[in-house]
Amino acid sequence: MTTDIAARPTGERPATERTPRPRTRAIGSRTALLIGAFAFLFPFYYMIVGSLQKEPDPSPSGAFPHPSNLSLHNYAAIDSAISLGRSLVNSGIFTGGVILCTTVFGLLAGYALARLHFRGRGSTFALVLLVQVVPFQLLLIPLYVLIVRDYGLADSYLGMILPFAINTSAVFIFRQFFLQLPAAMFEAARIDGAGELQILFRIAVPLCKPALMSVVLLSFTGPWNEFLWPFLVTKQQDMQPLAVSLANYISTVASAAANPFGAILAGACVLAAPAVALYLAFQSRFTSTDLDSATKG
Repeated sequence: MTTDIAARPTGERPATERTPRPRTRAIGSRTALLIGAFAFLFPFYYMIVGSLQKEPDPSPSGAFPHPSNLSLHNYAAIDSAISLGRSLVNSGIFTGGVILCTTVFGLLAGYALARLHFRGRGSTFALVLLVQVVPFQLLLIPLYVLIVRDYGLADSYLGMILPFAINTSAVFIFRQFFLQLPAAMFEAARIDGAGELQILFRIAVPLCKPALMSVVLLSFTGPWNEFLWPFLVTKQQDMQPLAVSLANYISTVASAAANPFGAILAGACVLAAPAVALYLAFQSRFTSTDLDSATKG
């Protein structure tokens, strides 16, 4: 026994004192991730279950209702009250217009700030970053006066879209991505006589698909869930997006409904479904692009 201890190299710990095996650490990590996933997904599960209940059950057992208490009645009730189809169309037009404007202007501004050399480029980018720290609520009154009173765009899609047409976060994402592209690729295109717009749309845009997907997803979430600005500029019910229609339902019709909480949760499920589906559909697209191949050959 004494010989074994003396022969052991200095600093080496006994086998019983060594760190846990990688398998044990992996099981612990997966268990922690499963617990976190359950805690994160349980509110969504409860929202879906609550939207299907005929009679609301606020007790803990309400999370696991009897099948006889499940139906689509709440969806029919909220549809008859606010016209889900029309509200979804309004939300889709509003969100689609914002995504289109954000992507186009973000591409142009991001490319200019990354690859064009002009006086004041650094100051312009600093101004873009500065705009990000200005709360949107601070601009509500001047925007309302400008768009509703001066331009007369109340109760219109254009009036809802204009304040969100340029997103400084999209400009920042595109600029940072274009800076990572090899400079030799742009110089070679200029030597061949290509204009800046040709370089942008034929060379840079095909390589920035990850950035495009990031901008589209980020641009989708904001206007799809936006409530305050559409609520201010739309007074006609047939022009209001789904988030505004749900808020009006809660403040006016819900008090007289048979199951107001179920109807509200049904509307919330409809509002959340497109965003969840979009993320699930495009999560595999967030892959890096092989940029080295663009300069070979």
